Parts: sequence; C-alpha cells; structure tokens
Amino acid sequence: MAPGFFDDPSVVAPPRVVRRDLPGGGFVLRSPEPLQPHARCVGEWLEHWAVATPEALALAERGADGQWRRLSYAQVRQAVGAIGQSLLDMELPADAPVVVLSDNGLEHALLMLAALHVGRPVCTVSSAYSRLAKDHARIASILRSLGPSLVYASSAEVYGQAMRAAEVDTLAVFSSGAQAHPGALTFERLLQGRETGAVRRAFEAITPDTHAKYLLTSGSTGQPKVVINTHRMLCANQQMIAQAWRFLEREKPVVLDWLPWSHTFGGNHNFNLVLRNGGTLYIDEGRPVPGGIEKSVRNLREVQPTLYFNVPRGFDMLLPHLEADEALAHEFFARLRMVFYAGAALPQATWERLEKVAARVRREPVWFTTSWGSTETAPAVTTAHWKLDRAGVIGLPLPGAELKFVPNGEKLEMRVRGASVFPGYRNAPELTAQAFDEEGYYRIGDAGFLLDPQHPERGVVFNGRVAEDFKLTTGTWVSVGTLRVRLLSALAPYAQDAVITGHDRDEVGALLFPSPAARDVPAGQLALRVQEALASLRAQGGGSSQTPVRAMWLDEPPDPDAGEITDKGYVNQRAVLHRRSAQVQALYASPCDPRVILAPAKNDS
Repeated sequence: MAPGFFDDPSVVAPPRVVRRDLPGGGFVLRSPEPLQPHARCVGEWLEHWAVATPEALALAERGADGQWRRLSYAQVRQAVGAIGQSLLDMELPADAPVVVLSDNGLEHALLMLAALHVGRPVCTVSSAYSRLAKDHARIASILRSLGPSLVYASSAEVYGQAMRAAEVDTLAVFSSGAQAHPGALTFERLLQGRETGAVRRAFEAITPDTHAKYLLTSGSTGQPKVVINTHRMLCANQQMIAQAWRFLEREKPVVLDWLPWSHTFGGNHNFNLVLRNGGTLYIDEGRPVPGGIEKSVRNLREVQPTLYFNVPRGFDMLLPHLEADEALAHEFFARLRMVFYAGAALPQATWERLEKVAARVRREPVWFTTSWGSTETAPAVTTAHWKLDRAGVIGLPLPGAELKFVPNGEKLEMRVRGASVFPGYRNAPELTAQAFDEEGYYRIGDAGFLLDPQHPERGVVFNGRVAEDFKLTTGTWVSVGTLRVRLLSALAPYAQDAVITGHDRDEVGALLFPSPAARDVPAGQLALRVQEALASLRAQGGGSSQTPVRAMWLDEPPDPDAGEITDKGYVNQRAVLHRRSAQVQALYASPCDPRVILAPAKNDS
C-alpha cells in the first residue's frame, strides 16, 4: 500500500455518504455517487476478455500430477461455446437448473459459465451434503426440490451414491467414472459440441432479469431457501464494487481462492470479480482445516496473489504458518494489494496478529478491509474503501444500494434496497413477501450502528444478528454478536468459535469449540486460560450482559448436517443451542458439572 494510496481518488473512492433521517429514530444511508451502466449478463465479461486479452491466463487448478492446469480467456470461451451448444442440443427445460454437487474445479467453472452463457440457471450445492453427510436424505430432498435438468459432479465414485439415493430422473454428467453410473455422460462429451449460431442467439436472448443462479441458504431445520440471483444482480454488484475499488480498472487481479462456489462469497463476489476485471483465478484445493491448510500454504508460495480473500477461520488456520515461517510470510505479502475478510466478524486479536506479521516482512502496511452483505444481495452492500484501524467497521453503502436502519429493541436493524437485491425465493411467494418491508427493503436480519453519528462517513459497525440476541432474567439485553467476537479475541488462539448462552437465565455463559491449537494443551492449562479470558472481559466492563461467568469446551465440532454451520461459514447460534440443549443444562447445573469452568471470584482477579 503505497503512501497516499487512500488519497488518490483514481485508486479508491473517497468515503462519502448521504444520510436521510426517518420518523421514529431510523435513517437511510446511500452513496452520493450513482451506479454507472453495467453488463447485461455475466457472459459479456467473458466475451470481452476473450477478444481483448485472449492469451491472458483466466483459470488454473492443480492437477493430479501436481502441476497447474491453465486455461486462457480464449480457451475458456472456446470451451464455453462447445458446452453451451451441447446444453442447447439436449433441449433442457429453460426453468430447470443445471446443478453441481462437487467442489470448485475447472470443469465446474466451465459448465457454470456455459450455462450462464446460454441462459440456463445454475445451482451449486455444497459438496458436504453429498461427501460428508451420514445419510443422503438432505441432498435427496434438495435435488427433488430443485428439479434439475442436469446434475454434474467431478467423480461418480464420490458423488454417484448420493445421486442414486435422490432418485431424481435427470441427466447425470461426471468428469470421471461415468461408465459406472447407468445413463451418465462424461464431461468430455459436453466439450465435443460444435458451436453454432444457436449459442449466440441464446446469449443475446438473455435479459438482466433472467435467472442466473439459485443459491441455497442454510437453515437450522427444514428445507434450505432457494435464493434467485439474476444477471442484473450479479453484474450490478460488480459495477458497485468497481466504483469503490477503482484500481481494478487498471490492475488485473490475481486471486488464489478456496471459498466454495455454493456460497455467494466465493461464487459471486470473488469469481465474478476476477471475471469482470480480466484477472486470473487460481483454484485452491486447500481448506482451513488440518491437512487442508498445508495445501493452501503450498499454493500461496507459488501464486503470490494480489488480492486475498478469506473468512476469519481461514485466517486463524493460516496465521500459525505465517508466524512460524518468515519466508512464507514474505511470499504471501509480496504482491498483496489487499487482505479481505468477510462471512463473519473478525476477532481483533486475529487482526492484530496479521498486522504484526505483515509489519515484520514489508515496509508498507497492508490494507486490511471487509465488506458486508448476503446471498440475497449478490453479495456486497457495503465495503470499507479506506484505511481501517481495527476490526468491526463494515464500510459504507456502495453506489446503487440504500441501507435503512430501523429501531428494533435496543438495536438498529439494517435493511437493504438496490440493484443487487434479489427478486425473491424460488417457488416461495409467502417467504418472499415476508422478506421485504412495506417500502421494498430486504430484511437482512443484521444490526448495525454508526461508528460516529456526527461523521457517518467513518462507517457502519456490525452489531450482530437481531434474532440471536436475548434477555437475561434481569431484563438486560445480551448482544450476542458483539460478545462472541470479544470472547474469541480473549481466548485466541485456542477457541475456534463460541456460542453464547443465558436466555431466560440470570447469567451469561458460553459453549466453546476448540481450535487446532488447543489440541495439544493440557486440560488444566486450557481451563486456566478460559478463567483468565473471563476475568479480562469483566475487567473491560460492560456489565453482566457482556461478561460470561461460566464456560464449557465442546468435544464434538459443529455439524453442518444439523444446520450448525451457516451458509456464511460461521456457527449458527440458535441451531447449536437447540441441538446441544443437554450441554446448556449442564453448564448451569447445580451442583456444578466438572466440565464447567467458572470465572474467578472478583477478589481473585
């Protein structure tokens, strides 16, 4: 980040905002800059770069031989034309989506782009439903609900059983093992299509309101909601981002990314950002888990991205490697323009560790920033396009978005209106009606407030989920999102996540998910660390609503099958409290359960 980076309006937009007050204490924020014209559909980006920079590297992934498989923009466009023709030749129903069950990959990307190019909606389903689930009831229910015209997965060996269990009458396509699945086609067969004028006609028939994607939002129980993403949403959102991050107009991004395309962060924000700006996307086969993070580290050494995106858990897993390996830290930070977190609130301790590593290996500070939005907003509503001093601020509304604040209990509930907001949930008119208020603002369910009400241009602070907050028996509200982040910072690096307890009780408590760093620490030492953290929070003040007095480590990690992990990748507080009600009871039991760690008495701390 060169000196004067944030002073140059050709690099990043200056932080500006217009505030309109509402009766009853609410207000609306918007950018004073209007949204500029944007692409009609996603395929226009590919068409442009295939002509403008045909030999530039577009996509790459590591092959089975350990070498990078690379595709230029011209090669991607050729493959998209061939696959698009094959899809048209199959005469697939226009309203029946192409569904992908497997992880990110080159074939996955080509099929997704081809479907988008000829006006067929795509739905990528989290691979965990097929690969990791103990049974296939949920993926079967999802597929029956989606009614796909074609289902693709990378491997019949890995995903074939889930597809058979679904008993959905649809065409199956596999990159490997198709011969073992009756009636299935090989992905290579799709690539054999010979593009005709039909592909161009289908492409030109796409309108901004054509359905581009269906994305699933996780719920604690029942069927996930199917969010409609139109081409207008996706194209408008990238234009909104480009008007804030103006350097993208002249710097083609190089991105290494593991974030799944089943979620809007990886599949819309990051993938489309690279495509819209003619950059390069290296598909990272690693994951922020033991055994997976090592693959990401290897890739980071080789790729040296210019922009790096991750969720807080990803940074928690990467940090020990950066802190222990100075050469890796040099390679990681060498070309970085920006480090970006989203998906969940970043603990301040993680922010400070990242800054410390960066300061050790480069003279210029790194720009740490974030954004905020949801699957229903394609996704970015706000971004912080200025230098932040600490975690918590989520930025200001991007051009084309309006952010309304409505008093709700002791918080300000945020609602969104604009070009990138979804038209509704698929085949769910009642849910759609409930999602919007009387002025057409989407009820996103998050809370926020202005960092400085006298200077709104300093940004909005995220204040947790409205539905997660609860009252103690004293009548005091507990702000779960705020407390969770403070507790994780106090427990760094030993807690992966925390679930706040105390609803209809007189004390706040916490259930703790241990991080990999906690595995080798003796139980007594961990208990002492928890007591120190609880005492530290009490010393910081905030009263009983921000001071847990008891905690318990959980042995079992959060279960995505049970809805304990949200589509944003963080812990679903309500689902964990419901599923682990026995542990909540034990946390408050009398006599005290031996697993419970109590805060030290005040005179002991």
